Amino acid sequence: MPFNSLGLSPALLKTLEQEGFTAPTPIQELAIPAILSKKDVLGIAKTGSGKTASYVLPLLTNLQGSTGLKNRHADVLVLVPTRELAEQVKDVFKVFTAALPQPVKVVAVYGGVSINPQMMALQGVNVLVATPGRLLELAGSNSVHLSGIQTLVLDEADKMLNLGFKDELDKIIALLPEKRQNILLSATLSDDIEHIHQIMLRDPVVVKIAAEETSLDLIRQVAYLISEDKKGPFLRYLINHHEMKQVLVFASSVHHVDAIVNKLRKNNIDARAIHSKKSQGARTEALAQFKSGKLRVLVATDLMARGIDIDSLPFVINYDLPRSPKDYIHRIGRTGRADAAGDAISLVSINELHHFEVIQKKMGRQVELIRDLPVV
Repeated sequence: MPFNSLGLSPALLKTLEQEGFTAPTPIQELAIPAILSKKDVLGIAKTGSGKTASYVLPLLTNLQGSTGLKNRHADVLVLVPTRELAEQVKDVFKVFTAALPQPVKVVAVYGGVSINPQMMALQGVNVLVATPGRLLELAGSNSVHLSGIQTLVLDEADKMLNLGFKDELDKIIALLPEKRQNILLSATLSDDIEHIHQIMLRDPVVVKIAAEETSLDLIRQVAYLISEDKKGPFLRYLINHHEMKQVLVFASSVHHVDAIVNKLRKNNIDARAIHSKKSQGARTEALAQFKSGKLRVLVATDLMARGIDIDSLPFVINYDLPRSPKDYIHRIGRTGRADAAGDAISLVSINELHHFEVIQKKMGRQVELIRDLPVV
């Protein structure tokens, strides 16, 4: 089914063609007509499936011809869990607003940066992309009004709930008009998501795109059994021995991330950290350098994973294993995308061995575990 059969604005169809989008993904094909009809939607699909465009395109179409509300009264509210995702969603909106005959102002707001420029930017806002905490700050100071929201989008709802945003979400929903369109998007359908679905959504169109088993087929997985004290030297060995030019390393905590980066730099390996304690400017710059190939190693916590989307990332290394098998799959899924093969390497200590067995069982795949390591 082509995009031009879905009912989108002609200006958006032209931009889609210019950007090289030839056909909608499964979630776009099903969600776009439902959102255009102003129905509530529950969309469950993995990261990288085109969820963002599945709501951006129909919402922009619906906003064309809208008379708009008073100043600082947004029409559309998109809630996201992290600053990186807020910027990512804003960028997708901006790609498609550029050629629209009726201007649509898109603003992203999040913590970790000065609030004053965000307050000023909210004049004339149509689409507001926000993290929950900063949105409540702005609403509390009357910098933005939520009483006229026509559509609420919860993007990465599973991650928001996992990060403890439930209380903030309840407060925000209480500020919204009762009559509105609701769109809930998530990578998983957990009990928490089911609960929010029951409270928020009215007779929703449910779009559930099963994760493709073949998505792991392009990822070459291997693990090394190694003591904690040797992980650092072995990481440096892997990067140099395999001449890795672009590698994403995951660690379990902010402290581990910073320690890994410091050791890599001391050994003349260009690396930067991205985690919640870094300023937004530092995070944005590190991510931009990494995506462009100017930065060799990016070391991140799981919190940052959903803002890192690179079509042809060759290497992912798990310095520490994540807490859940789902997070493991999400981490290694940063590579092996867009039909390009990739390598996922895990450094597994004796204490992590049982947990790694659980991960493999949940994943339904056996990963080669190498016990005889080269001398480093």
